[in-house]
Amino acid sequence: MFEQFAALARVLGHAHRLELLEHVSQGERPVERLAELSGLSVANTSAHLQQLRRGGFVKTRRDGKHVLYRLADGPVLELLSALRCYAERNSAEVREIAADYFGKLDTLEPVTRDELVGRLMDGDVTLLDVRPDDEFALGHLPGAINIPMEELERRLADLPKEQEIVAYCRGPYCVLSFEAVAALRAKGYRIRRLEDGFPEWKAAGLDVEMAA
Repeated sequence: MFEQFAALARVLGHAHRLELLEHVSQGERPVERLAELSGLSVANTSAHLQQLRRGGFVKTRRDGKHVLYRLADGPVLELLSALRCYAERNSAEVREIAADYFGKLDTLEPVTRDELVGRLMDGDVTLLDVRPDDEFALGHLPGAINIPMEELERRLADLPKEQEIVAYCRGPYCVLSFEAVAALRAKGYRIRRLEDGFPEWKAAGLDVEMAA
């Protein structure tokens, strides 16, 4: 049994595979797009994905000439969350990075999922999804406005200043939401970020929408 546990741990023991799991968790993607997002070659991306598939962390299906990858069933996100929490608690380097980089961008407490659910019911918040538009199309929080980070500066008019904004992206350490918060707060917007991201929201069984 311990040998099997160790084999699964070895599959996760590579930074590229952990990053690919974050991208796959946004929705079903072809190898080519995952390679583009991760900055790896298609061959290297495919090799890492095959390792993840053999470990049972992702599943595949063929769509014409493309092989599409999606997150496997089971508590994959919970496992990654536990790994992140353990690292935050026990790794001085992780804590230093979090404080030095993320802490400088946003010092306010993030909005919890439960808080956001209540505020969405009250209609007193604007949701901002700063992921790329193809990720938004695969699924997003109900009523969210999609403004990718590279479009934020020229689309400020799409955002209200009279209502608080909650920004979210791929997960708790996705830099996009931190950067959006810092940029918009500097321009006078009332904005906070969600404590995690779209995959965790979906995994919790909360409502999601797909692009028309």
